[in-house]
Amino acid sequence: MKQMNSFGDLCAVIKKKIDELEESENKPDEVLKRQSRAILGLENEVNYYRNLIRKILSDSGFSCELPAWYDSLEEGVFQENLGFSCLSEWIKGTREELKSSSSAKVIGDRVYFQIGGELVLQPQTLPYERRMQLRRALLLTAPQNRNSDPYHEVYLEDGSRVTIFSEGISKRGQDTIVFRKFFVKNYTFEKQAELHTIPREAIDLFKSMVRVGYNDAFVGAVKTAKTTFLATWQSYEDQQLEGVQLETDPELPWHLIMPKAPILQLVPDGIESLKKIIKPVMRADGDYIIMAEARDGYSLGIAVKAANKGTRRVKMTFHTTDSIDFCYDVADEIVLAQGGNLYSRMIKVAKSFHFIFHFVQLADKSKKRLKAIWEIRYNDSLGDISMVKICEYDYVKDSWVWSGCIGEDKRIIGAEESPEALERMEKELSELARNYPMQGDPVNHPYYAHLKGVAL
Repeated sequence: MKQMNSFGDLCAVIKKKIDELEESENKPDEVLKRQSRAILGLENEVNYYRNLIRKILSDSGFSCELPAWYDSLEEGVFQENLGFSCLSEWIKGTREELKSSSSAKVIGDRVYFQIGGELVLQPQTLPYERRMQLRRALLLTAPQNRNSDPYHEVYLEDGSRVTIFSEGISKRGQDTIVFRKFFVKNYTFEKQAELHTIPREAIDLFKSMVRVGYNDAFVGAVKTAKTTFLATWQSYEDQQLEGVQLETDPELPWHLIMPKAPILQLVPDGIESLKKIIKPVMRADGDYIIMAEARDGYSLGIAVKAANKGTRRVKMTFHTTDSIDFCYDVADEIVLAQGGNLYSRMIKVAKSFHFIFHFVQLADKSKKRLKAIWEIRYNDSLGDISMVKICEYDYVKDSWVWSGCIGEDKRIIGAEESPEALERMEKELSELARNYPMQGDPVNHPYYAHLKGVAL
């Protein structure tokens, strides 16, 4: 055995041997692509480099003390030279406390993992050159991103999102890489109830609501489980129906979640692409549209337009912390992007969407809760938008209370789509309201009178 002075020295020696071998190929573009694919964890490329490292270690007899975050010399050398370096234990969830960790951050050379709902500083560091190598490899997966741009979002093979803030937008020496892992694989209401994100007693109600086919929005701040709940809700959808999903960030792999469902998954690149895609989407003959992560007026406009033209089962997520103003906030974004009268747009939103599911993150950031369910009602004769709270979370008791009525327009939709599901839904809602009653008037009238003055 040839004892090296340090693990870093060993990695450098092996990297030099790999570089010499790849330089002899005289195919720099192919080598760069192979290295990038290895860093992202693609099996063929990972195995190629692991076999090469194993052979070099065996032939040379090199040995050294191994950092605590690696479980073998071969693993450590691969990760340092061609993987995620000291982030690999978070990527793989090798420690028990990392198996449920949803985020990691690299700020400068400091490494943080989310543990127990908090970001915890780790003993390992990620030097500048290694961060730049990782950044370059990640950007190869998204050719539309220019290496000189200061901000990027890319996605790994497992759906994890990586956000990169380079110098030019971050403080000098404090470039940042943020990893977010989407690791919930069991998309069922039972699993959500087990996590106490939703009330177990509402499972049958939710299944009936999916069956009826309302247009629903799942809202909340970042990291509140709204995307996970959308995926859960959608997983109960009739797999014979044709769907169209639009998303600017490819987070939801429906071909894996619902492998039998004919869902057209579109990932338009930016605002201009969204503008061009509206007409093709409307002609795609989808039974429903999913607008995952509606961030701007154009994506919101597509969802509202589809729903307003009679499409049922429209679903979307939307960032907001004040769900009672959902109609105003959505309309405002659409007007800013596309123009038009604000209150007229609000009416279209109110007539297009039926229920709003609002999610929050508790002080222990690993815990998410359904904060409220709102039914949107629009009175045509009065031109009045009201919000009816049919479910509310009690932070003190860590439980939910209910009111038991839905609007006549929701009954009409249920009668058209599935009278049996509507009957079950109303029965379940009445029982919830009787067993867990909400105090006070559930009907709220947000003040929008000042917006009605302009002719519609």
